[in-house]
Amino acid sequence: MEFTPGTIMEGTVRSIASFGAFINLPEGKTGLVHISEVASTFVTDIRRHISEGQAVRVKVLNTDERGRLSLSIKQAEEPAPASRRASEARPERRFPRPVSFQTPKPEPESFEDKLKQFMADSNSKISGVRLYEHRTRSRKR
Repeated sequence: MEFTPGTIMEGTVRSIASFGAFINLPEGKTGLVHISEVASTFVTDIRRHISEGQAVRVKVLNTDERGRLSLSIKQAEEPAPASRRASEARPERRFPRPVSFQTPKPEPESFEDKLKQFMADSNSKISGVRLYEHRTRSRKR
């Protein structure tokens, strides 16, 4: 059997490591599926997607100079339907955006109102900087 890049074949998961899974292939060959090639979603724990002894379809990505095979499970799968949009694939936001981003501040109407708003914003920023400097100075002592 040829192990040329692009070949899709069946294999069995021999062992799982934190960085990927070793797959037993025909003719006694073994290849590695990197954790980034296990699923089309972000994988934090590979054991949630595959288990030892499981039969999997893999695609040969390449062979290095020492004859080691680099494999992919996600590229061996059939592509998802084209009707699904990328926005549907994104997870929903867990937290709402801060209120300051949702509702714009009302625009002051006169010069005096604008000046009062500027002074309030400026004082708030200055006090924040002073508080930060006070905290960092006390750590350095």
